[in-house]
Amino acid sequence: MTKRILFLFVISSVLIISACQDKCQLPFLGPHEVVADDTIYYTIPKFYGWKNQNGDPFDFKKIEGKIFVAEFFFSQCKSICPIMTSQMARVQDEIIQNQWQSRVSLLSHTVDPLHDQPEVLKAYAKSHGADFSIWTFVNADTNVYQLAQKGYLLSAFPSDSADGGFFHTDQLTLVDEHFRIRGYYDGTSTESVDQLIKDLKCLMQEEH
Repeated sequence: MTKRILFLFVISSVLIISACQDKCQLPFLGPHEVVADDTIYYTIPKFYGWKNQNGDPFDFKKIEGKIFVAEFFFSQCKSICPIMTSQMARVQDEIIQNQWQSRVSLLSHTVDPLHDQPEVLKAYAKSHGADFSIWTFVNADTNVYQLAQKGYLLSAFPSDSADGGFFHTDQLTLVDEHFRIRGYYDGTSTESVDQLIKDLKCLMQEEH
């Protein structure tokens, strides 16, 4: 093998390895079934009747066909919520930096629907630098608890023993444009949210 052929072989091998490393496939989380050799993946149920931070109706059609990242929080939370929301703000920065506004959204679900009325949500959102063209804060009333448990497959409920009166997950959820759950990430961990951002980039590259 001549030096030139060897050189071309090495370069080709590097390009092939690089291309393989660039490809990524995120898992599909939640229960699924196989029907006639076709896998049917779990999807978050379609939702209706929510209100956003402006008091306007908000339903699944507002984010249909978009990738989104969701969190559960409440405005009076003094423990993990401010950390989680600041991490969501980091994801917002990535969306803006990469000009993904047309393809990616953020959703923050309050677990304190009685207190967190639209004006409260709006004030909280503004205090965290939310861009409302990307990031929506929603009040789903008490349906939020069923949404967390039977929709996102996570936990959220009122609790006398929890700080602030509500227990809720610290997980951020990455959902694809078909409402399939593709990842969970610790919303209090910068390292975990770094991975979320990497996985979001990966999901943007998926072929459908």
